[in-house]
Amino acid sequence: MALNAGRTVSWDTLVDELWPDKDLENSRNALHATTARLRKLMDGWDLDAKPNELVRTTGSSYMLDIPQASTDAAQFLKFAAQGSELLRDQPVRAEELLHQALSLWRGPALLDAGDGLLCQSTAAQLEERLMSLREDLIVVKLNTGGEREAISELRELVVQHPGRERFSEQLMVALYRCGRQSEALDVYQRTRDWLSAELGLDVGRSLRKLYQDILSQDPLLDAKA
Repeated sequence: MALNAGRTVSWDTLVDELWPDKDLENSRNALHATTARLRKLMDGWDLDAKPNELVRTTGSSYMLDIPQASTDAAQFLKFAAQGSELLRDQPVRAEELLHQALSLWRGPALLDAGDGLLCQSTAAQLEERLMSLREDLIVVKLNTGGEREAISELRELVVQHPGRERFSEQLMVALYRCGRQSEALDVYQRTRDWLSAELGLDVGRSLRKLYQDILSQDPLLDAKA
């Protein structure tokens, strides 16, 4: 319901999200019981409205009657977008907004929310936005002289996400700017080897170009990321 805050969601849709493989009638009973438990739980919270007013029953639907923009997911996306827009011109403010977005992250997106298509697709989108946010935070460091600080974080990110070439690119740039050209080239080779062995793919055009730029010591590598 939080993904559709302020809008009605049919019982059948909720059942499909929560119990896609179970009998419809039994699942509806489970849905109503779960909603009753949710309202009882909310009764102990310090809220401006009663639980029945926040989780409304409308025909054969439920509605979480709160503004869409008030959910953590919506706030996360808002701050992340605002931070991204300010990366080049206002890096300090951009970093503040990106960290504000990151502070809303509590773990895997929509953990235990359900196995339906809506929850799965939304969780995947939020996780992808988190990765982009991590990239943006590294951009701030690269643009404000924080290359040395970024290296250790990037090494961890490359290990955690070996197929995400953007992290490899950023690590190569950070190493190169710190006078560690050979290590930067090693990152390229390791990324290339992993992609070939695990996915049967070659590196992308952007990473190949960066590799050549490092070999030729292109002066543009010292410009803003």
